[in-house]
Amino acid sequence: MSTFTADADWLHWHQSPSRPEFRVPDGAVDAHCHVFGPGEEFPFAPQRKYTPCDASKQQLWQLRDFLGFSRNVIVQATCHGADNRALVDALQHAGDMARGVATVTRDVSDAELEALHAAGVRGVRFNFVKRLVDALPFDDLEVIAHKIKPLGWHIVIYFEAQELAGLYDFFTRLPTTVVVDHMGRPDVSKPVDGPEFGLFLKLMAEHDNFWTKVSCPERLSLDGPAQQYLDVVPFARTIVERFSDRVLWGTDWPHPNMKSHMPDDGKLVDMIPLIAPTQALQHKLLVDNPMRLYWAD
Repeated sequence: MSTFTADADWLHWHQSPSRPEFRVPDGAVDAHCHVFGPGEEFPFAPQRKYTPCDASKQQLWQLRDFLGFSRNVIVQATCHGADNRALVDALQHAGDMARGVATVTRDVSDAELEALHAAGVRGVRFNFVKRLVDALPFDDLEVIAHKIKPLGWHIVIYFEAQELAGLYDFFTRLPTTVVVDHMGRPDVSKPVDGPEFGLFLKLMAEHDNFWTKVSCPERLSLDGPAQQYLDVVPFARTIVERFSDRVLWGTDWPHPNMKSHMPDDGKLVDMIPLIAPTQALQHKLLVDNPMRLYWAD
């Protein structure tokens, strides 16, 4: 049993998801998911903002197979800080069927980066959501970006839509491919053709080193699961249709910090044809793009 106790308001990931009606194409990649612990084997970081329930690599593989996916991109969870041991362990056990996005500090050595690369890491993540970090990582990001560029890695950034205007110039100076988590968390109560989402579309249109994940409708929706998160669809579909070569999709399992409800991963898969309505778009979203970004070598 883990020596860590999950936060009292932590919602356990869905233990009996529905089987999707939508069949993903062969070779599909879940390009955004996590592993938590198990805490007894891979302790959570002392400075963490939350303590989750365990979500092991074996449980992730079971979900992958159940949903019909072939591969995973595992993103380092903030509850583990810059201790990437749980991530590396999962990657090593997955063989060539998983890649990773790590968290590193500015003093990371070239040897440490090479070891992460050998394990399957292809990017680093930086969190600009103010409620989840003690300080925004401007200086660290600039230093690390130049360290990882020779490896061909990319940067993953997580921010909220209302913050983009103040971050825009900094982000567009980054020297690598940049992947934006969850469409930059648009406010779906605002119009899809309004200025706030328009700034994100401008970022994507004018900077072809930017990619984005059209993921996490359960975090963005105001309507919720009863309405199948349909208020998120116009935003995600706009991005998929305009930038079909630079979009990714993932479950976000085991759905960190969900407070209102825990999504059914099978129902999330069934949203894919709503945001990528043709087989060609679905194949780019789920196979071509993640393979090009994470398995190019």
